[in-house]
Amino acid sequence: MNKINSRFGEIEYDPNLVLNFPEGLIGFEGLRDFVVMHNEKEGPLFWIQSVEDPQVALVLTDPTNFFLDYQVAPEADEATKINLGEDEQCFSLVVVTVHADQHVTLNLAAPILFAPQSNKAIQVILENSGYDIQTPLPIIEKKAEAEEENAEK
Repeated sequence: MNKINSRFGEIEYDPNLVLNFPEGLIGFEGLRDFVVMHNEKEGPLFWIQSVEDPQVALVLTDPTNFFLDYQVAPEADEATKINLGEDEQCFSLVVVTVHADQHVTLNLAAPILFAPQSNKAIQVILENSGYDIQTPLPIIEKKAEAEEENAEK
């Protein structure tokens, strides 16, 4: 087991379980290895902590928790970069940003493609996709409130 000091305190991790980004992340190209932090709270968000820079940690989520039709498949060169086998699964993850005013956005325009079999990932840019780098979370109204509003109309 290895240890790093981070803004979360001391983290002990198995180097065999480190998530590797062969090309780094956008804005963090020099950072290649991250530890997945287990979320203390129930929910769809989790942290990845840089092994190389203790000040860098990002919140990620599976975008299909919020956008059911969001789907990104790796192109052949992307699959090669993350050692994705022909019949292996690849998951899309996105970076979550909590802004100063507490509203939350997802970067749907630059997803992370993750191959669990190799524990490798890359961040790709979806050009001309119509997705935004600051997509707000969808607003989910409570059923009773929505019914009440519709009854008033």
